[in-house]
Amino acid sequence: MSVREPVLNPIPIKTLRPTQITVGFREVAAKRRQWREQSGDKGSEFLGKHMVPVVLGPKERHYIVDHHHLCRALLEEGVADILVNVVADLRTLKKGEFWIYLDNRDWCHAYDGEGRRRDFDDIPSSVGDMTDDPYRSLAGELRRAGGYAKDITPFSEFIWADFLRRRVKRTLVEDNFAAALTRALKLAKDETAGYLPGWCGPNPIV
Repeated sequence: MSVREPVLNPIPIKTLRPTQITVGFREVAAKRRQWREQSGDKGSEFLGKHMVPVVLGPKERHYIVDHHHLCRALLEEGVADILVNVVADLRTLKKGEFWIYLDNRDWCHAYDGEGRRRDFDDIPSSVGDMTDDPYRSLAGELRRAGGYAKDITPFSEFIWADFLRRRVKRTLVEDNFAAALTRALKLAKDETAGYLPGWCGPNPIV
């Protein structure tokens, strides 16, 4: 069996097409800070280690299937191009069947900042047009704080975000993120979260 090498090409970030509606703006801000720390002598090395997986879609467009936060951060930082790894060539598909295929492969996430399912047409055509879901930021920070483990389940952070959305008030997330995180850490150890990817179980009884 022959093994195909990844096809790597620098692509203008502004031409990349997202496959989700939202990102967490706090997460984007953290990626921007990370880039600033690396953008000097280590900038090229950093970009080389963060190649973006994409699928080729209708009209030869490149659709991101991961690293949306990084792409948004680099765009806001004025970075023009990024390396991509083409993981599937779907150029022969028509628009409708293309999105259905992505949906069935868990390569897209057509949910808005309120956690509502939307039409594929509502997915923006530019990474710069993705909107904020503060619960995605809360879910990301919760994982880094040890609330749950990193998991290979597609969109696992969004699954946690939806869990938190129903249990932590949005005003708390927006006005007092630290308090929202404290609340989220408690919720993450509850057995009601046991179905979620990366769940670490309840705190042991001391």
